[in-house]
Amino acid sequence: MGRLLIVGGRVLDPSSGLDVEADIAIENGVIAEIAPGLSRAGLRPEQVLDAGGCLVTPGLIDPHVHLREPGNERAETIASGTAAAVAGGFTSVCCMPNTTPALDNDSMVYFVQARTEATGVCRVFPVCAASKGRHGHELAEIPLMARAGACGFSDDGDCIASAGLMARVLSACKAVDRPFMQHCQEPTMTRNAAMHAGVVSTRLDLGGWPRVAEELIIERDVRLNRAIGCAYHVQHMSSAGSVEIVAAAQKLGLPVTCEATPHHLLLMCDLIESSGYDTRFKVNPPIREQSDIDALKDAIARGICTVLGTDHAPHTPESKDVPFDQATFGMVGLETALALYAEALIEGNVIDWPRLIAMMTIEPARLCRLDRLGLGSITLAGPADITVIDPSERWTISAATFAGSSRNSPFVGRQVRGRAVATVVAGKVRMSRR
Repeated sequence: MGRLLIVGGRVLDPSSGLDVEADIAIENGVIAEIAPGLSRAGLRPEQVLDAGGCLVTPGLIDPHVHLREPGNERAETIASGTAAAVAGGFTSVCCMPNTTPALDNDSMVYFVQARTEATGVCRVFPVCAASKGRHGHELAEIPLMARAGACGFSDDGDCIASAGLMARVLSACKAVDRPFMQHCQEPTMTRNAAMHAGVVSTRLDLGGWPRVAEELIIERDVRLNRAIGCAYHVQHMSSAGSVEIVAAAQKLGLPVTCEATPHHLLLMCDLIESSGYDTRFKVNPPIREQSDIDALKDAIARGICTVLGTDHAPHTPESKDVPFDQATFGMVGLETALALYAEALIEGNVIDWPRLIAMMTIEPARLCRLDRLGLGSITLAGPADITVIDPSERWTISAATFAGSSRNSPFVGRQVRGRAVATVVAGKVRMSRR
């Protein structure tokens, strides 16, 4: 690997507090030098990236991505999903276990690693199933998967409904020092649910997904975990009541974190009616009401919610081109997340760019233990995973330009501001718009 020089940018590393106009020299996949004026120091790089007017940040990390391989390669593969990731500025993604077969043993960890090595263009870290087959009945081989490289555990797509099994999962995850990431959905309260339970679902005669179905699971898990102390993470939090439960747990000093998604910060359930039942708005948990959006933004402003994740969920057209109650849940998000977060949180005066970058770099790195690999920060001799962001670039989201395999985004056609213009993974330029 040769020398790469990134010049003229604002180097922003929230993990160390670094915020300076400087150049970065990269050699053999690691950061060799950070200083002003490197472009005039007689260096002879093989490639130069002009970052003038841009933020130069640690590589973005998404802790919640569905890559669909194995089992549903028509919707996404590790190759197409990682291409979507670097197009959005992400250098690392953590893939969820709801594949076919599920990522529930060490051989499946090795499969993901081998496919990433062969076809991927960014780093991929498996989040493995906590129960065998993700059926919620029997504990999976958590120590073997952790040893193989699992960065966390979850039955994402389903909740672990059994309190007894949940206690065993928390103990097993604690023993291997990995987070448990819960899809918080009480199943008996959400059977046949298609959208947020409320006035709109009643008017549309669609099954309702109530807030309390999320809140009950978080409350139960927090209580189960009090004596165990496992790192416990609430995925794609959607309810104002959930914010209160997480805040109370954190106040007690419990190891509880949570994440927000772009769609839960920007979209309301009324859009399902006004769009004429557009199934691109169908997600799990559902988009809710303005009061929930306000509570999530407040949780971010107060530091209760510290992680941002896309819940990137690609689907084939035929799984969405059906009546709303029959459509699959989920939307793609890797290629649009950065601009949508900027709209919701920066233009909305909730947080500033340094905090947004922290929530997309060092915070997910700490959650998934990737900071131990040097990811999530910019440090000398550390991995050269870098994202160059133009915070002022205006663009229109277009499905025709998506690098991923699927197009199921309700944000298509939206005019946004802020974009990754270059993505560097282990010293290699994997995407450049410059």
